Amino acid sequence: MNNVSRYQPYVLGLLRIVLGYTFMLHGMAKLFGVPHVAMFDGLQLFSLMGLAGVLELVGSVLLILGCFTRPVAFILSGQMAVAYFMMHAGIENFWLPLLNQREAAVLYSFAFLYLSVAGAGAFSLDNRGQAVSA
Repeated sequence: MNNVSRYQPYVLGLLRIVLGYTFMLHGMAKLFGVPHVAMFDGLQLFSLMGLAGVLELVGSVLLILGCFTRPVAFILSGQMAVAYFMMHAGIENFWLPLLNQREAAVLYSFAFLYLSVAGAGAFSLDNRGQAVSA
């Protein structure tokens, strides 16, 4: 193992935690209004956006903890793919995320897909009691 690759599980764990935290903010904004995003004012819990908020909040907390990382990340990857194709369908420049300002949905989808294959990495409940190795 070379000098850099030995840090792979730690960087993967850090990616999982930061990704979970930034995604959790979306769920908190939808469900609790913190941070405040005006477009989520009056959001109904039993709506498609309300369900998205629940998935974002619960899924993110599980990711931060590194609990059920692979299935949770797979579900969140699908959620973001659906968000891109369903919520943003029919917009101009559909296949150009930079121009349609939907690159976050694409990046979240593929980052979650990566976690669903790579696993939790270090600092996770999934790997509790196991030696960390690359």
